[in-house]
Amino acid sequence: MKTYLITGGAGFIGSNFIHYLMQKYGDEVLVINVDKLTYAGNLSNLENIQDRNNYFFIRADINDRKALELVFNKYKPDIVINFAAESHVDRSINYPRIFTYTNISGTQVLLDYALKYSVSKYVQISTDEVYGSLGEQGFFTEKSLLKPSSPYSASKASADLMVEAYYKTYGLPVNITRCSNNYGPFQSPEKLIPLVIEHALNNKPVPVYGNGMNIRDWIFVKDHCRAVDYIANQAKAGEIYNIGANCEMENIRLIRLIIDLLKELLPYDDKRRIMINYDLITFVEDRKGHDFRYAVDSRKIRDDLGWRPEVSFEEGIRLTIEWYLRNQKWLRNAKKRITNWRKRGGI
Repeated sequence: MKTYLITGGAGFIGSNFIHYLMQKYGDEVLVINVDKLTYAGNLSNLENIQDRNNYFFIRADINDRKALELVFNKYKPDIVINFAAESHVDRSINYPRIFTYTNISGTQVLLDYALKYSVSKYVQISTDEVYGSLGEQGFFTEKSLLKPSSPYSASKASADLMVEAYYKTYGLPVNITRCSNNYGPFQSPEKLIPLVIEHALNNKPVPVYGNGMNIRDWIFVKDHCRAVDYIANQAKAGEIYNIGANCEMENIRLIRLIIDLLKELLPYDDKRRIMINYDLITFVEDRKGHDFRYAVDSRKIRDDLGWRPEVSFEEGIRLTIEWYLRNQKWLRNAKKRITNWRKRGGI
């Protein structure tokens, strides 16, 4: 039985990855989920597997050396996959310190124990934002220079360099993944797609930065999870992989598409259908350091490992909106978690 230590496993991508592992490997894997449970960590994402004999949850901060020592010593993980991160760009602009603490210092702590306990693979989940901004043409490759624009992306770029240093200095078997924008079930309503859904369903203004023409490259979260699995189990140590589905879209176009699909998918007698329209769109002052365009060249993972995205954007965005409509209670509770976190002084 192979043991996976998943950090940040109660978050959006981490919880989807745990579901993926359980669906693909069943009882052939042991999954240890370590999560601090900030507002973005939600154990309800995993309630249907919490009683499995091959799944264990430990509430801990990845900067807590004592707690991590106990986890590594007890479970002796074969593979460590670090999804744990502060990830919201706006919050990083206002509170950069917590991003350096979690994303850089926390990564370094994990690397120390991965080295001490001789894991067979350490995978760092990074982001295409470490490359900075693209113009209207071209794509980021794994050889593109790191030019982060925000405290968030700078902290992730710093963590990437630390991971590479542990490979080059100590021989720790590592990989780094840099994925484009994810969407799908369990994503926090502070992020664009669930934010638009939540605001539209509640007749609230849908904020759009600047003129809405910033471009993002989208991938369905399950396709990202498949790529991480390929990398963890097949990739040569030391390699970096971009992960993308070649689906670029202007933010304003995406928002209008979500509004159209909500009107289509809501029951005909749902009174909210009348209120959901483009009039909800509200242009606001642009974000500081707002990157214009992201787009990644993922030929390397396709050529090296045979990975391909399986879910088209047309299918994935419909599946995503249908999931949120079926799980409106989850969406309300996730929104309350953010509100309550801030009321308690969380940042």
